[in-house]
Amino acid sequence: MKPKIRCAIYTRKSSEDGLEQEFNSLDAQREACTAYITSQKAEGWVLLPEAYDDGGISGGTLKRPALQRLLTDLDEGRVDQIVVYKIDRLSRSLADFAKIVDRLVGVGASFVSVTQSFNTATSMGRLTLNMLLSFAQFEREVTAERIRDKIAASKRRGLWMGGNVPLGYDPDGRTLIIKESEAKTVRVLYDLYREHGNIRLVKERADGLNLRSKQTVTAAGVTRGGTAFDRGHIHHILTNPIYAGRIRHHKNIYEGLHEPIIDPEVWDEVQRRLMENHARIRGEKNAAHPSPLAGKLFDETGDRLTPSHSSKNGKRLRYYISRRLVTDRSANHPEAWRLPAPQLEAAIAKAVAEHVSAPGFLPRTIPGIMATDVDQFRQGMDTLASNLNAKSTVSSWADLIAKTIIEPGSLAIALNAQVIADHLGLKADRLESDALQITAAFRLRRRGVETKIILGSSPPEIDQTLTRNIASGIEWYTAIRNGTTFEEIAARDGSSVRRIQAVTNLAFLSPTIIDHAVNGTLPPHITTDYLLKKGFPSDWAQQDDLLT
Repeated sequence: MKPKIRCAIYTRKSSEDGLEQEFNSLDAQREACTAYITSQKAEGWVLLPEAYDDGGISGGTLKRPALQRLLTDLDEGRVDQIVVYKIDRLSRSLADFAKIVDRLVGVGASFVSVTQSFNTATSMGRLTLNMLLSFAQFEREVTAERIRDKIAASKRRGLWMGGNVPLGYDPDGRTLIIKESEAKTVRVLYDLYREHGNIRLVKERADGLNLRSKQTVTAAGVTRGGTAFDRGHIHHILTNPIYAGRIRHHKNIYEGLHEPIIDPEVWDEVQRRLMENHARIRGEKNAAHPSPLAGKLFDETGDRLTPSHSSKNGKRLRYYISRRLVTDRSANHPEAWRLPAPQLEAAIAKAVAEHVSAPGFLPRTIPGIMATDVDQFRQGMDTLASNLNAKSTVSSWADLIAKTIIEPGSLAIALNAQVIADHLGLKADRLESDALQITAAFRLRRRGVETKIILGSSPPEIDQTLTRNIASGIEWYTAIRNGTTFEEIAARDGSSVRRIQAVTNLAFLSPTIIDHAVNGTLPPHITTDYLLKKGFPSDWAQQDDLLT
């Protein structure tokens, strides 16, 4: 007796036209697939009762509710074969179809097209599938190009090609007509911006005047809009060329066939002011985040550290990075530096403040200084040190730093003799250069992508994540030796088999590395991510070499 092959029928239709009929396209596809499965009963084919129907959804995306349910059931082993009327019902994208086929292969399932007489269980079927999908994708791309070209040509002629109807207008075929009740709101917003030149103030005044956005009612009877304007919406209205009687297509703007609500000259004036304000604000933001140590930081190879930044949740994050990360991005630079700028600046400021406020600084810096002059000079240096401590940054004292060399474990800071001499009212040649050299111990502690700079001989910080993972790895390895499977451990501890397998490798770390981890004395680069992603040698002596 042949084993049962559980078959799931998948149907799809791109548009909703005709779906309201008693017997529609989805029903016709299902009927044909059902008949085919029945004809294969002798081969052990069995139809599953679950219906996987996507009506009114394009085949160019995998984000289809019924398809996602089908793929989930496939992964969970409830489906052995997917049956469709034609292959383009499942997908019109070759890349998406390749993903589906990979999932089928991964669970030992196959795919059958009723009208095209092949299945993916055979090599010929897979070859035919790829050929047909290539043509299906070609047809889809050519159709998309034709539609894009038509839209571009229509907009060049000034036609309205649909989409969200802007505030102040109603659609009228391939053009727009002014809706005076809403047009008044648009004119008020432009007048407010011309008066204040600030979108925040425009919003405040618009709220005071109880101005509201466009209100629409969907075919399902849902009311949308009619709410207070936010600043983004106001900016969109102020920059939309529709209101000047124009049509935008990507970066190009064409004269439209509809009447303008705002005089084109006024609209152009508003664009100029918006651009000027944007440039000014951008310049202020950049000026608010300087990199005062730019050009003064070098690593142990002599490579200069250059300012860099990234943005996260609207916040600008500054860094100093080895220049080779910028000039030679194609190569891997594992020893290059990427340090958080505020922490590095604060660490250098602290080291300088402690150095110049130390009791022996002045006698060593100014050879032959009279005891009666020490108090006078000390007052000036104490002021300098207190300002550095209060600010916790060198942004106002960048000139005090001549050069800083960063190497693993230490900072070598050279102070600017001329700046200190000017501060003390002396000539620079009176200062002892050796006294202006600072060596400060520092170390880094990484947590994921975050780097923390620890200055001096601070107590060690134990990597709690790594130690927990080592403990888990040892525990899981012991359980496996006692006969427990990876699947059983994953189910018991609410984890995945892949993670159990990866973390169990940490049970094979050398005793030396485990001791360093427990005592918080591991080099900063040895983290959980480092050990799991890059791996480590099985030989304990080779593992211990990672510590150097």
